[in-house]
Amino acid sequence: MTARNAADAPVIGLDLGGTKIAAALVAADGTVLARHCRPTPATEGATAVLDALAGAARAVRAPGTTAIGVAAAGVIDPATGTVTSATDTIRDWAGTALAAGLAARTGLDVACDNDVRAAAATELPDPPGNGPGTTMVYAAVGTGVGGAVAVDGRMLHGAAGVAGHLGHLPSPEADGLPCTCGATGHLEAIAAGPAITAHYTRTSGLPADRLETVATRAAGGEPHATAAIVLGAEAVGRALGGLANTLGADRVVVGGGVPRIGALYLNALHRAFSAELMAPLRGLRPLPPRGGRDAAVLGAAALTRTLPLHHPRTPTGAV
Repeated sequence: MTARNAADAPVIGLDLGGTKIAAALVAADGTVLARHCRPTPATEGATAVLDALAGAARAVRAPGTTAIGVAAAGVIDPATGTVTSATDTIRDWAGTALAAGLAARTGLDVACDNDVRAAAATELPDPPGNGPGTTMVYAAVGTGVGGAVAVDGRMLHGAAGVAGHLGHLPSPEADGLPCTCGATGHLEAIAAGPAITAHYTRTSGLPADRLETVATRAAGGEPHATAAIVLGAEAVGRALGGLANTLGADRVVVGGGVPRIGALYLNALHRAFSAELMAPLRGLRPLPPRGGRDAAVLGAAALTRTLPLHHPRTPTGAV
């Protein structure tokens, strides 16, 4: 590992998801100078994904570029640059030496973190002077349930990078349901988009190909569709309310694709959230993310200034 990236140098931000890789060349002032996007070869294994990340970086690289920040799916340990845990969305992703493998392929220093945590960091204001910083809970509810936690302006990583993975909180609404992590009864098993769709199918006996289908049926007054959406939203709201109490949060952010299905979901989440709050927090409300379409790559680029950099000469180990 090396020191953090020089503040005035352009850097590359890479956002790795299960279906696509987004890349951007980012100037020191946060201006996006170039963009590139390509599919993630998720079924081809870790080596192919590392090759694709390197190719995306080359597509936006310019003279003077010194480092790459990678915001990646999975549980990422920034200190070791390793994927410590992952679902099968990307084949054989767990155990990948992400930072070292990408540094070896590009010749650039690399910093890495979980994708949701990197995006969440863009929600924090600049570090305050002598006063306390923001304490924030950030949830990303989509095909899974991800999250991040910041305390007094500092993003928490925890042992092996697992801090903030809200989808694996125990949830009474998910009792007995299998989670993608291999356990049962976790929030993701009832609140993620596919989980809401599956719950609708279980209770109605009717097939549904995706969450948007369930939302359309709920808008038409179908009771099982309405109930499935409300249950998933309430589960998230209760979990976030409990975390807000635990941390004394002054900011709660809810992003991802699921909240965009509309007022039925958001109203249920907000009611459940407010019902959990202790008296001093009663005025707290969940907010949508402030960042636009570049939040993920900007958050990735910012990692080069806040996390350890892994040098190309670091032994790559297994990929």
